[in-house]
Amino acid sequence: MIIEQQPGQRAGLTQGSERLAERFFAIVPEGIVVACLRSLEPAQESAVPDTPLPREVAAWLHIAADGMVTGYTGKVDVGQGSRTSLAQVIAEELRLPLTSVRLVMGDTGVTPFDMGTFGSQTTPVMAPRLRKAAARARRALIELAAQHWLVEPTELTITDGRVVRVDTGETLDFARLAAGRKLLVVVRDDEPVELTPPEQWKVAGSAVPKADAVAMVTGSYRYASDLRLPGMLWGKVLRPPAFQAVLVSVDTRAAEAMPGVIVVCDGNFVGVAAPDEWTAERAIAAIRAEWSIPPQPSEHELFEYLRTHPVVSQESERGRGAGQSYVIGSIDEGLAEAELRLEATYTVAYIAHAPLETRAALATWDGDRLTVWTGTQRPFGVQAELAAAFQLPVDHVRVIVPDTGSGYGGKHTGDAAIEAARLARAAGRPVKVVWTREEEFTWAYFRPAGVIDVRSGARRDGTVTAWEFHTYNAGPAAIRPVYAFPHQRVEFHPAQSPLRQGSYRALAATANHFARESHLDELAHALGIDPLELRLRNLRDDRLRAVLLAATERFGWPPRERTPGHGYGLACGFEKGSYVATCAEVTVDPSSGALKVVRVVEAFECGVILNPDNLRNQIEGAIIMGLGGALFEAIHFENGRILNPRFSQYRVPRFSDVPAIETVLLDRKDLPSAGAGETPIVGIAPAVANAIFDATGVRVRALPLAPGGTVPRS
Repeated sequence: MIIEQQPGQRAGLTQGSERLAERFFAIVPEGIVVACLRSLEPAQESAVPDTPLPREVAAWLHIAADGMVTGYTGKVDVGQGSRTSLAQVIAEELRLPLTSVRLVMGDTGVTPFDMGTFGSQTTPVMAPRLRKAAARARRALIELAAQHWLVEPTELTITDGRVVRVDTGETLDFARLAAGRKLLVVVRDDEPVELTPPEQWKVAGSAVPKADAVAMVTGSYRYASDLRLPGMLWGKVLRPPAFQAVLVSVDTRAAEAMPGVIVVCDGNFVGVAAPDEWTAERAIAAIRAEWSIPPQPSEHELFEYLRTHPVVSQESERGRGAGQSYVIGSIDEGLAEAELRLEATYTVAYIAHAPLETRAALATWDGDRLTVWTGTQRPFGVQAELAAAFQLPVDHVRVIVPDTGSGYGGKHTGDAAIEAARLARAAGRPVKVVWTREEEFTWAYFRPAGVIDVRSGARRDGTVTAWEFHTYNAGPAAIRPVYAFPHQRVEFHPAQSPLRQGSYRALAATANHFARESHLDELAHALGIDPLELRLRNLRDDRLRAVLLAATERFGWPPRERTPGHGYGLACGFEKGSYVATCAEVTVDPSSGALKVVRVVEAFECGVILNPDNLRNQIEGAIIMGLGGALFEAIHFENGRILNPRFSQYRVPRFSDVPAIETVLLDRKDLPSAGAGETPIVGIAPAVANAIFDATGVRVRALPLAPGGTVPRS
């Protein structure tokens, strides 16, 4: 067994170099393995129990004896196309056709530890690591071929999966170089490796087709909800009638009498496993339960409740317990310098993720070892949840994530996985749990509702002198403006939420951009200044200026032809390392108030682009999804009960709602790639709100803007 270690590499990996090699070659029988290691502080290394691969392994790839190259990453593909873009960077650096590369993603048994697929981090974090591993593999292949031919590595090159000897034209394919070997090449995050400049890319940077696209559109692709195991049972869980309900009594005799049905009661958890889904549904319906429901806030009192119920504890989900404050200068001085002062309040409702695929999990036990297939954005997080729930060592739990039918930040937790595992342990057989749409709308967490107070001051020339911004509950994402306001006070105030809430695409960036960009539009109109001019006057960021100018140029700003009922609005912003500007055209019927978004132009810049077609898909999907939250979507609730838990009652965008969409991509080959899954959504709500004002003179400061399809009259 050959182990190659690079100069300057830290001696003594987690369990020694040979132990590291043994772990890799327990997964793959032979070939060339390149492991990309992250640098960790000792405290980080001990923070999480050991996983099948050492914690410092960030990504790795394997060149097999048949020449096939496989990349391994703890990231998952939930529709954002990362399976394709990550394969592209591997193929690029190894000079391979894309068909010779495959990705293994989100399998805690074979992929390296990863915190999760969120925060638009796959492209900026994982793509460079796999790219570096592939580039180091390219060098290793050239070195092996040089040894074979007894020539200098500089006399060799790689083309189409073969090492080529330049002087004679002889070739050695990857399969021949990998066959019979067990070679481990280790490269650290901070080790210099020769990468292909973006200007020379042939595979990366191209609009290649999505991996497995044919299987997806023909229905043969298998997601978590499609999986089957021999002898599998179907699981269902008895749900309470409202949040915080406590089970007082339960009668399961009718369900237990059904053939093949197994009933599990454990505290507030009551579930069944049955031979088929229909029987499981009948069994749950046959259970008689009595619940106690405490009084809870309802929708009509939500925003006042959020203002008056701050979070007292410094601990809450995902660090939301601690407020955040950012201050420059003095608000009092800024307001004193202002010739115009403005105050306004903006609100956003709770909304659901509404994924195409609801939560699903298939669990099976082998003694005290548990394997779960589930659609989640955090396979290692769910692994830890399962280990804690069943008091197992972490390495006794394996979580495998099939590509998943969307997540949008809504599939971080292991709810369905724990339910399936509970039922499977009781049944002694594999059990699959697939949530219904009603369960998804009710028991999954929501995008946080929020209240945002803004106070500003500006000079008559459009220079903003004071900016005070307080957001309650929505979250701190993108709370700080990119604009060069000299006097600022920006604060996030955590609040006690009546409903379960959590991550959503772009987090609170949508709410905070809605309030900020709406308020700037209000300032512009109050000052009699064009909204574009006001933004440009307060900008010092060249990248934001570039997308703003690109969007407005394509859109044709300012609009020259004005017709009654037509309105035009714009918005811009920054989040997750990406820059966006959005222009919208709307029509509002003067008699009914019926709203139609006619046209949207969005310019986007996220550094160098890995796949322009996939990026356009991300942008267009974000715009359409954002239209739902901007126009219609809102969760209605009363005393702990969700009142609209199905698509017939919860309006999402329809084909008839989709406007003409134009995207303008700014490809910055001089900058590293940033993530693009979230930022494109943040501009659509404020751009439409500003267009509504332009069309009607009515300023709508609450999302959704047109809950019944019509704009409020005042």
